[in-house]
Amino acid sequence: MRRSAWLATKISVIAGALVAAPLVAAGPAGADPIIANGDVFSRVTAPDGTYIKSVEVEDSRSLIITVHATSMNKDVPVQVQRPRDTSQPRPVLYLLNGADGGEGTAQWKLRTDALKFLEDKDINVVSPVGGAWSYYTDWKNIDPVLGNNKWKTFLTKELPPLIDAALGTSGKNGIAGLSTSGTTVLNLPIAAPGLYQSAAAYSGCAQTSDPVGQRAVGITVWWGGGKVENMYGAPDDPLWRENDPYLRAAELRGLSMYISTGSGIPGIHDNLGDPHSLPGVEGLANQIIIGGAIEAATNFCTHNLMNRLNELQIPAHYNFRSTGTHSWGYWEDDLKDSWPVLAGPLGIA
Repeated sequence: MRRSAWLATKISVIAGALVAAPLVAAGPAGADPIIANGDVFSRVTAPDGTYIKSVEVEDSRSLIITVHATSMNKDVPVQVQRPRDTSQPRPVLYLLNGADGGEGTAQWKLRTDALKFLEDKDINVVSPVGGAWSYYTDWKNIDPVLGNNKWKTFLTKELPPLIDAALGTSGKNGIAGLSTSGTTVLNLPIAAPGLYQSAAAYSGCAQTSDPVGQRAVGITVWWGGGKVENMYGAPDDPLWRENDPYLRAAELRGLSMYISTGSGIPGIHDNLGDPHSLPGVEGLANQIIIGGAIEAATNFCTHNLMNRLNELQIPAHYNFRSTGTHSWGYWEDDLKDSWPVLAGPLGIA
C-alpha cells in the first residue's frame, strides 16, 4: 500500500476519533488520547480487510492489540509500547522476536530490558507475537506443523497501515531483529521500499540461498518441526534467491543499517552469574557450545555481507564483537548500541 494511501486512512481515522471523543490534553507524561479513546481501534482496517479485533490496555503506556490477519486467517497478538510524549505523531520501531516468534521464550519483553530502555524515547514500539520458525517470510505452501505463514505480507501490507492509523504515527519506521529475524529485517526493506528508514540486524545471516545458507535455514525450520520445502520450495526454486538479502544487497541502498555479530568465543554474558545466560550448568554449556557454533556461522555470513555492501559502496554501521555467543545478553547490548543508527533517520534522539 502506498504511503499516501496510509496517510489518507490515518487522517480519516484520527479525524473521526476527535469528533467522537472528548478532547484530552496530551503532552509529556500526560494522558494518551489514543489509549483513552478505545473506539479508534474499531474504526481501522487494512486494504485487504485485516482489522483490529481487540485491544487490551495493560497500563497507560502498554497495549496488546489483537490483529486478525486476512492473509493467514489468524489472530496475531501485537505488543505495543507508546511513546513517552504523545503530543505529536511519533515514529514506530518494529521489534521482531527470535526463532520461536515470541510464542515461547524468545521474546524481547521477557528476556531483556529493551522496553525499559525504550520507554523514555519518543517512539511507538511494536512487537508481533507469532510466526515461530517461519523467518517471518511468506511461505510457498501451508506447512502441516507450522501452518499458513504469510508474515512478509502481514508485516509490510497489513500491520503498518493499522498501526499508523490507530496510533497516529509520523509514518516513519525502523525495524530490528535478532537471529532468524536478523535476516528478516534486511529482507523486508527490500520487499517494501521506503517503508523503513532504518534497520538493525543482530546475529542474523543474510546469505541464505547458497547450499550452506539453505542448510542453515533448513536446520532452523526442522528444529521447529516444519519442512523447509514448504518455505521456498526445492533448492533451485527462484524463491530462495528472491529472499536472499546478500544477493539483493543493492536494494538496501539508502537504508540506515546497524549490523552486528559475535565471534562465537565465550564472552561477558557466558557465565553462570549473568542474568541473561541459560540456567544451570547444562544450560550454560548449551549456550557456549551450540550458541558459539551458531554465532561463528553468523559471523561468517555477516563478514560476507559487509564485503558485498562495501563492493556496492553502501554504508552501514558494523559491530563485530571479538567474543560472544548466540544469546540474549549480547542482543540487549546491541539494541542499545544501535539506537543512534535506528533513531537518527526517524527524527528522534
